[in-house]
Amino acid sequence: MTKPFDQAVDEVKRGASLSEQAKFLYDLLTEEERLWVLDGDLPFHDGIMQMMTTRYNLRPYIMGQIDRIGIPGIHFVDGPRGCVSGEGTAFPVAMARGATWDVQLEEQIGDVIGQEVRARGGNFFGGICINLARHPAWGRVQETYGDEPYQLGSFGAALCRGVKKHTMTCVKHYALNSMENKRFEVDVSVSQEDLHDVYLPHFKQVIDEGVDSVMSAYNAINGEWAGHHNYLLTDVLRGLWKFDGFVISDFVMGLRDSAASLNAGLDLEAPYIQQRAQYLATQIESGETDWSTVEQSCLRILKIQLKHYAARLEDGYPEALIANKAAAQLAREVASRSMVLLKNEDKEGRAVLPIESSNVKRIALIGRLANAPNMGDHGSSRVVPPYYVTPEAGIRARYPDAQIELVSEDNPDAAELAAKNADVAIIVAGYDYRDEGEFFGGNQMRSNPEFKKNFPPPPEGFEEKMAELAASKLSDDAAMKIVGGDRSSLELREVDREIIKKVSAANPKTIVAIIAAGAVLMDEWRDDVPALMMMWYAGMEGGHALADIISGDVNPAGHLPYAIAQNAKDLPFFDKDATAIEYGRLYGQRLIDANNHEPAYAHGFGLSYTEFVISNATIKELDAEKAALKIAVENTGSRDGIHIVQVYGKRLTGQHANESILVGFAPVKVNAGTSQSVDVTCSFEALALWNESVKKRELPALENVELRVSSYAGDPDALTLVMGG
Repeated sequence: MTKPFDQAVDEVKRGASLSEQAKFLYDLLTEEERLWVLDGDLPFHDGIMQMMTTRYNLRPYIMGQIDRIGIPGIHFVDGPRGCVSGEGTAFPVAMARGATWDVQLEEQIGDVIGQEVRARGGNFFGGICINLARHPAWGRVQETYGDEPYQLGSFGAALCRGVKKHTMTCVKHYALNSMENKRFEVDVSVSQEDLHDVYLPHFKQVIDEGVDSVMSAYNAINGEWAGHHNYLLTDVLRGLWKFDGFVISDFVMGLRDSAASLNAGLDLEAPYIQQRAQYLATQIESGETDWSTVEQSCLRILKIQLKHYAARLEDGYPEALIANKAAAQLAREVASRSMVLLKNEDKEGRAVLPIESSNVKRIALIGRLANAPNMGDHGSSRVVPPYYVTPEAGIRARYPDAQIELVSEDNPDAAELAAKNADVAIIVAGYDYRDEGEFFGGNQMRSNPEFKKNFPPPPEGFEEKMAELAASKLSDDAAMKIVGGDRSSLELREVDREIIKKVSAANPKTIVAIIAAGAVLMDEWRDDVPALMMMWYAGMEGGHALADIISGDVNPAGHLPYAIAQNAKDLPFFDKDATAIEYGRLYGQRLIDANNHEPAYAHGFGLSYTEFVISNATIKELDAEKAALKIAVENTGSRDGIHIVQVYGKRLTGQHANESILVGFAPVKVNAGTSQSVDVTCSFEALALWNESVKKRELPALENVELRVSSYAGDPDALTLVMGG
């Protein structure tokens, strides 16, 4: 017998309105079931016990499933590195993908992730993370794409497009979430102008793309928790931006008051039976909220489910497609495209890379990370692939005839000796999940009375079982076995720096590959190193991709999605233990520019094994909101390659004049000795300024806009276009 939800889906397919069919379903629900739609289906303490004993999100989290009338509910699978549930394709982290500057590649990744989520039984992907990377110490900086709002929004929209072909989509964490250790406690102060000009535009881009839901953040903004922030969830999201999807909380600590969150516009408490199950019915009786507000949230959730099920394919998602050959090849391509060559010149001015196999007999491979499985954070973004290629495995596969000496222990003298005896020395240094990543303060949560009131009373024997588990050695897969958090240092470990200095002095062909997500301060040693690259957390095929770049099988094409400062003085204030902090508009390249300093490596910088020249730029179309440019790029070298064209705009006069802001970008493949044109659309909305008196952002007058067509921020060879000229 066909259940009511399936009947409603069929009606939508025949042209019935989503609102009418959602109301039809809502009217069939009992009052108890209506409240069930608004939270998770797994009892809270069962969920906590799962996190102590198994991997996070091993299976989809189910919320709001009502079997009686066939409502499927939300089957949540996290990201953004891939499909978190079960095994999946482990792509490079989002920050690495931002370094490709290729939104079409990101859409392909989304397509694969969406298919794998469906194959794992999910119908909802919660991994579109676009929080602005304000400071490199942020522990979860690897989950986002960079620090320019337009790039963040463009990549988030691309991932949304890819995933949405298969599942419902969710963008997170709304908003101003860029601290980890104190994410449950910190109150972020921000002006209305900076909020709307810097910290919200990328969310609007993804909303405009048609994302289905928005996940609220843990932190407070200007004194109100994000999970019950009426201004953000209702006035901005639904009023100003006309968002018609639903809002889901971040997990466990995403709201502090059931009625307040519902009244503010937070529709779904994730992922367990928790606060709303305890308090919401009583709060309705007391008048703190009402059934019309419950109905409003239920209808929003039901409409998105109906929309998805009316459009989706039901079949074609066998488990065999998970981490298949095509997905693995895409992971390798993305990893190699993401790696950023920062330096490639010895003291005589000669290029060190690439290293052809015929020219090398002995390789010294050095560093604790050279043979370690290291794909990044072990928190909610962790993906477990069927295999992982270490840097050592990739180098050995590419150079099968070379004698490779591995020095993986922290021994500078042994590393120096190996380098002296080698033709080439490759150092793999950086961080792992213990140094940066998601932070879970379980003891802090259980001991804080403000937090404990959000948890249901524990069943008999629960506390004793938890204590027993805490005292035992948790499995490496246990979700709560997380170290991570915000970085304690912006530099490499002291022993790594010593190894780099000794090896560089011992071997003139030393290559340093950095595994990290945020910027690493490297002025102490970078001048000593002939070749230097950002390898990132490069995913399951990272070792192969590293060998592709070092050998020259792939020409480096990655460009930094942020600036690397020379020292910490050019970074904004950051205290990982702060419970109150102020966010402004100056950070990254913008702060370096405001200080009239030079970066170690500019925003958008990246080298290649060939040379590119941006030779011409013309305006094809122009209106108040955008400019369509045609840009010619010449490859004056001897290798085919991909160049990243970046367009930075600024307002010539008025408030924040001469503030350089990314407004457009595009990758272009150019064969050796040829020229290729690429179309770049530049968004003037990226230059708009918030006007508090009219409560909206206002576009600049065209005659007040200058565009610089560049290879990186501050490029002295950039071509300048004045829109009013």
